[in-house]
Amino acid sequence: MSPEEIKVLVKDVPDFPKPGIVFKDITPLLSNAAAFAAITELLGMRAKAHDADAILAIESRGFIFGAALAYRLKLPMYLVRKRGKLPRETVSVEYDLEYGTDHIEVHADAVEKGRRYLVVDDVIATGGTAAAVAQLVAAQGGKLAACLFVLELKYLNGRHRLDGHNVECLMGF
Repeated sequence: MSPEEIKVLVKDVPDFPKPGIVFKDITPLLSNAAAFAAITELLGMRAKAHDADAILAIESRGFIFGAALAYRLKLPMYLVRKRGKLPRETVSVEYDLEYGTDHIEVHADAVEKGRRYLVVDDVIATGGTAAAVAQLVAAQGGKLAACLFVLELKYLNGRHRLDGHNVECLMGF
């Protein structure tokens, strides 16, 4: 399947999670075996060009695509989660939201100095979470090989928060 064929499977859900928001529902991509296989293949082809050592998958839908990609590329995958969700020692970074701040974290042994990481998530919207992961990788001495996303909400211009980094998206809205 091509990205154009996959794109038509994404469903708009008006007024979710709150009035005025049009949510892009990716669950049809997961329930369509051919689409999910194609997404994994397309992400894998893009990932290979960046010669990464490991994957950092962002909570929670990024875990789905990150795990499939890790399996395909035979790379280790580490979880990036909201504060307080990981059981061992962590490193975290605080980042700005539209109204306030939040934290993300990884296990302290996940990011190693000099290693190259792919950041994987389902959607890039404002780019805040991915930029926070990039900051966390840099603070631990790692290198950001690329950020890979299935969807990009272009009208939110989240890519600009990742200036200077490789950003790959399979399809844009």
